[in-house]
Amino acid sequence: MRIDFHGSPEPTLGVEWELALVDRRTRDLRNDATHLFARAKPRLADPGKLHKELLRNTVEIVSGICHTVGEAMDDVRGTLETVIPAGDALDIDLFGGGTHPFASWTVQQLSEGHRYEELINRTQWWGRQMLIWGVHVHVGLPVQERVMPVLSALLNYHPHLQALSASSPIWAGVDTGYASNRALMFQQLPTAGLPFQFTEWSEFEAFVGDQLTTGVIDELNEIRWDVRPAAHLGTLENRICDGVSTISELAALTALTHCLVVDLDTRLAHGERLPMLPPWHVQENKWRAARYGLDAIIITDAASHERLVTDDLAELVERLAPVADRLGCSAELGSVLDLPRRGASYQRQRAVAAEHEGDLVAVVDSVVRELRDSL
Repeated sequence: MRIDFHGSPEPTLGVEWELALVDRRTRDLRNDATHLFARAKPRLADPGKLHKELLRNTVEIVSGICHTVGEAMDDVRGTLETVIPAGDALDIDLFGGGTHPFASWTVQQLSEGHRYEELINRTQWWGRQMLIWGVHVHVGLPVQERVMPVLSALLNYHPHLQALSASSPIWAGVDTGYASNRALMFQQLPTAGLPFQFTEWSEFEAFVGDQLTTGVIDELNEIRWDVRPAAHLGTLENRICDGVSTISELAALTALTHCLVVDLDTRLAHGERLPMLPPWHVQENKWRAARYGLDAIIITDAASHERLVTDDLAELVERLAPVADRLGCSAELGSVLDLPRRGASYQRQRAVAAEHEGDLVAVVDSVVRELRDSL
């Protein structure tokens, strides 16, 4: 099975931001993406920047190919400035979180399309549970041979990205005790979750060939790993993060991803052997970050040393500062450290629920307000 990775000559960026549609009065989910598209797309200079997703309660805002984090944020902000007024006319607000705190999966409607129908037909109950939203960040890589080593090394920072973005503590009206319930929900799909840590591109090609031959997938994009190569785009796609509710958080996570991928690829190109965690440590780190968020104690190396994720994060941001300077995202990378000080979304949602005696409508209100206030 030959798969050509169409390398990107520059470390370009692309951002995909999934947002839920909620009713302005009830704060429950609305299955009205089709109506929102009808209002918003004619007003967009590029209608292709607004996508449908698996369920009709979701829209995805997609940037163009960008060179800096600032450019990418201006791009998605421009789309939002059209989509939000279109939602206003329909009494719909946009909700940026990993899960909705009280919506029922039983009344959600599937988007039109054979691909979505086949997914639900195969995955049944688990597929229908996928009331989840995330952020995907693409970073261009130049050389096919370096893609898999960079992917495997990026998994060392899976818990950092998961903890910072965690925004799905409440599911079906119940506080799950997890910072990111989305992370554990999504991996129930047969091709989702942590990637295999291949060292050679040929191993990835052989894997895909097996998946196609045995009918696990029909198309390459049905591999839904937390981090995956997007061969046709020449990018590495980070899909770790929960949905976010502010442009500033999106910028911070995008900058951290951009700097990490570029740093790892540069070091590899200069002959360095990139550090890799054993798969069992990667798996444990994902669980710890999903469970404890910014309070997670993570495993930092193959020798099983451990450290509080926020302590490791502070050192990481300092180390990446020269990379951020070259990429023009120093301010955005620095803002990564503002997230623990402010509190991650899962912490803010729990605080609102406690302040309002468990009123989950108030939680949705707060997340919606954060998005509007960030524009």
